[in-house]
Amino acid sequence: MSDKVWKRDEVQSPCVNICVIHREARLCTGCLRTIDEITQWSRLTDEARAEVIAALPARQSKLSVRRGGRAARLARNTGNS
Repeated sequence: MSDKVWKRDEVQSPCVNICVIHREARLCTGCLRTIDEITQWSRLTDEARAEVIAALPARQSKLSVRRGGRAARLARNTGNS
């Protein structure tokens, strides 16, 4: 007997379980959704979800590029960059 996984017939969430909101862009760094989109996701229509998913790739550029964090800062301060 094979186990069948129950699946809903709806647009699935783009969540990748990296739930950190970027301070300036106000987007989740994992899925690129806004806080409002995340909290409203279960109430959005399939069409609205599809629109959000279509907009996600363009949002990547709104996130600032990391400069290397603590390791890079220490290297700059000691002249080992």
